[in-house]
Amino acid sequence: MLNSLGREIPPIVEGIGKLEPFQGALTKLRKGWMDEPTIPPPNKAYLPHQSKLCNSLEEAIIRSGPTNGMTISFHHHLRNGDILLAKTLTILHNMGIRDITLASSSLNECHDPILPFLEDGTITRIFSSGIRGQLGRAIARGVLNIPVVIQSHGGRVRGIHTGKIQIDLAVIAASAADCEGNATGTHGKSAFGSIGYAVIDARYAKQVVVVTDNLVDYPCIPLSITQNFIDHVVVVDSIGDASKIATGTTRITNSPMDLRIAKLAAEVIEHSGFFEPGFSFQVGAGGAPLAVAKFIRDKMKKKGIKGSFLLGGITSYCVDMLNDGLFETIFDVQSFDAAVSNSLFNNRRHIEIPAALYANPFNCGCITNKLDVVVLGAFEIDVNFNVNVITGSEGYVRGASGGHSDTASGAKLTVVVCPSFRGRIPIIKKRVHTIVTPGETVHVLVTERGICVNPAFKELEVNLRKAGLNIKDIHDLEIEVDKITGIPSPLEYTDKIVGIVEYRDGTVIDVIHQIVEKSDYKLY
Repeated sequence: MLNSLGREIPPIVEGIGKLEPFQGALTKLRKGWMDEPTIPPPNKAYLPHQSKLCNSLEEAIIRSGPTNGMTISFHHHLRNGDILLAKTLTILHNMGIRDITLASSSLNECHDPILPFLEDGTITRIFSSGIRGQLGRAIARGVLNIPVVIQSHGGRVRGIHTGKIQIDLAVIAASAADCEGNATGTHGKSAFGSIGYAVIDARYAKQVVVVTDNLVDYPCIPLSITQNFIDHVVVVDSIGDASKIATGTTRITNSPMDLRIAKLAAEVIEHSGFFEPGFSFQVGAGGAPLAVAKFIRDKMKKKGIKGSFLLGGITSYCVDMLNDGLFETIFDVQSFDAAVSNSLFNNRRHIEIPAALYANPFNCGCITNKLDVVVLGAFEIDVNFNVNVITGSEGYVRGASGGHSDTASGAKLTVVVCPSFRGRIPIIKKRVHTIVTPGETVHVLVTERGICVNPAFKELEVNLRKAGLNIKDIHDLEIEVDKITGIPSPLEYTDKIVGIVEYRDGTVIDVIHQIVEKSDYKLY
């Protein structure tokens, strides 16, 4: 089957089932989704004053009744500081549990120690928003027989709600929790901020274990995760290293070129027609997107503009904008900086939200639907504005879908920022390796060599040209960059599918094939 972007999608994949090809960003939603399956949360009951406390993580896992073929989920709010995922899977491996489906909201380099479990059959399927490090390279090489499924943050909630992912055991790290399992990430020695991605897991998993290194008196406040969903509580010495949250893609860039791109992006926003009182704003992960907030802050102060809300992954820089009175509210599904937790705990205008409210397309109104402006990064973008944020230039799985397609689908203005080339590898392509976000939802590309406006949004181009910005046709920019860098040799793939990229509505926007490795591939 060909989807609407011309990508070949197999009708069925063993271990996954039937696939539905992508037909447009809003096509499925316009048709309605009343016929989509929905599963109810499991029934649970505890006797009065029955203790949920376990002496160890291993005891809690044993109490949960693990079996071969189980699905286990985790959240990634501690990002590269997480230690519980590897510990839990090691316990299950040592118990002889096999054929596990891993359904983590994302996987980072800190999870590389579980690679042997992919090789020996302990883990046979993966659902995740992102995969990095050795895991991503091994998956691109074909370590699993069943393709991984890449979902957006909103798409993951939809997948759980509709039963595509049926969680047997959810392990939820909390920086503070009480004996009943009321839990939060907003305070404690390992505070990481919002715990928004874990809410859906707590609600739908058959068994839920809360793990904390800070057991507090009942009740734990705020009630980010509530006791009525929690089966077991474990106290450990450490849930991870919160200082490793703000690493890599969650720091504002110091690169002069990236700062130039960020400044240009701020000018695009200023002259777009959407930079006006009451506008809402989100910046994605990545040094350049985060730097845009700095320039927007200066422009808001200069023009006396106050926005309505900031959304998404929140940094301390966003908190500063709230405290400056530049925005009324922050909606926080994930904190990109451990310093954010104090604001989340103390400021009633800094609101913790679950992933369903953030971005699930199958409800009566996720907040991304009210978004005015979003700034996002890209590994590469093609001349039709389709964006890849999951596979690198060498074909490895090394990024994350995250909220990229979720926010782009709802925003009035989606600005993609990236350099025109990295390491002499052109970023603007005739065809990207893997489509994650469809071009119909991308309004403008900002590079250091020029600004490209999607021809579907002619009024935007008129506004930007009137402002004197350097507007270029994306086809012309692609040719210009190719003359500088040369055109890389095409990657070679086998017929084996190693990854399925779902759009947020559950349709398949692309597939990832096993890479044929060559020693001369240049990486970005």
